[in-house]
Amino acid sequence: MSSIYDRIRNPESAAAARAGAGASGFGALRDRKYALLVTYRRSGEAVPTPVWFGLEGAERLYVRTGADAAKVKRLRADARVLVGPSDARGKPLGPLAPGTGRVVEPAERPHAEAVLRSSYGLGRLLYERIIGDRSPSTYLEVTPA
Repeated sequence: MSSIYDRIRNPESAAAARAGAGASGFGALRDRKYALLVTYRRSGEAVPTPVWFGLEGAERLYVRTGADAAKVKRLRADARVLVGPSDARGKPLGPLAPGTGRVVEPAERPHAEAVLRSSYGLGRLLYERIIGDRSPSTYLEVTPA
């Protein structure tokens, strides 16, 4: 599945990830539907991924992803992230901001889901039903650095 995403991902996302942070805080994400989330391999290589996200104030961003997704593994090894507004294919629509990410504990998942639901409502639920992905998922939390 990731090879499909690699083919449709906008090439500008990799350039933005290599360029690094150009903003501070998550203000540029307000009223956006997609964000470019950059995590890091053990080698230090930046890996950009467009994601749906929920923004809680200006201090917390939540992402739902597959529990076995590579970005989860990368985040556990290195909590540094970059985040910025993007389109659905990952084309940057503004500068990236540095942050710190973590995998959300099970007890916190309902809160993370509520933040995401408040951002997308029915459209996200319909999309997930159409896609039909029943694999285990988890949530990531990102705070500004």
